[in-house]
Amino acid sequence: MKRAIFIFFLFFNVTFANSFVTDTSRFVHSNDFDERVKKGIDYIYNIQFDSAEVVFKKLMLDYPETPAGRFFLAMIDWWRIAIDPENESLDDLFFEKLEDVIYHCDQILKRDEKNLDAIFFKGGAIGFRGRLRGLRDSWIKAADDGREALPLLQLAWSIDSTNYDLLFGMGIYNYFAEVIPDEFPFVKPLMIFFPKGNKQLGIQQLQIAAEKAKYASTESMYFLLYLYYHYEEDIYQARKYASMLHERYPMNPIFHRYLGRTYIKFGDYKSASDIFKEVYLRGEKGFPGYNKNAVREASYYIGMNYRFEGKYDSSAYFFKECIDISKEIDKEGEESGFQSYAALNLGIVYDLMGEREKAIETYNYVLSIKNWNDAHFLAKSYLQKPYGN
Repeated sequence: MKRAIFIFFLFFNVTFANSFVTDTSRFVHSNDFDERVKKGIDYIYNIQFDSAEVVFKKLMLDYPETPAGRFFLAMIDWWRIAIDPENESLDDLFFEKLEDVIYHCDQILKRDEKNLDAIFFKGGAIGFRGRLRGLRDSWIKAADDGREALPLLQLAWSIDSTNYDLLFGMGIYNYFAEVIPDEFPFVKPLMIFFPKGNKQLGIQQLQIAAEKAKYASTESMYFLLYLYYHYEEDIYQARKYASMLHERYPMNPIFHRYLGRTYIKFGDYKSASDIFKEVYLRGEKGFPGYNKNAVREASYYIGMNYRFEGKYDSSAYFFKECIDISKEIDKEGEESGFQSYAALNLGIVYDLMGEREKAIETYNYVLSIKNWNDAHFLAKSYLQKPYGN
């Protein structure tokens, strides 16, 4: 349910939540500005945050009349949060940076109420504020941010309907405005306050933005990947975008992990394992963004592949590592699916190795933690009858 509610508020806020990708070259007619923005954004997507910070601090000094530098600096913190969403230590700083962007935009809009630059970045700041509030379960405030951001999107569109970057926000809105009420009927009464959506139009708009937008191309591909993977269940399309994103930004752990997941969806654990081994090694070496969550996921899928290959010692090693990391980062009583199923599969591996006492101990451990799907049912079954017998 938490995912459903978060996606609901994401749908309201996402129209501007990634406004850092808007075509700022329309506002500041400078090749230098345009090239520096692209360079800085590439640094963000490739998780080179220190380099991005240098670019955008200099941009803020050289172009103080635009909110761009301030906004892009906040986006660095957003991606730090995105790759480690359980860590709330950056929240206050991120909110402070967004409020600074909003204040700066308001000062511009007092002088020129149709300043497209200020409209875009104010909407972006409000959208990201809503996204984080939704992530932190502050739903009412997130909804307020959505209601405040939507008119800004409409105003921007009325000023310039030829901006391919703007199609990113329009596409996301049109898609979720149709999909979310169908999947979650309890939100339908609220939809009377918002324009109707069109899922197919939304996908088309995102595809155009992915192909033609100057700055929104990457973000549009990311959302197409997300939509095809989670909603459309078109794994071939999801893999296409995951492959393109990983090739363009090879150091981005989110794109990297999604690529591996597309192979898991088809049961191709060998190909997925090859990808997740690289994720695992990068995590072991401390690559930026390849955190404990990434290593845990990689350990699980590597363990699964070894199990299917009959390499039980190796499989047990990685399942144990997955469990150990889970114990470290999961909250008591809120154990993750990774911990539950790594333990279940470790018990299976012990049974396959003929180590019944260890298998029994491990199945009982599964029963002592939070149940995920049919984990408890299967553990009880294997306690009564060893796996494979």
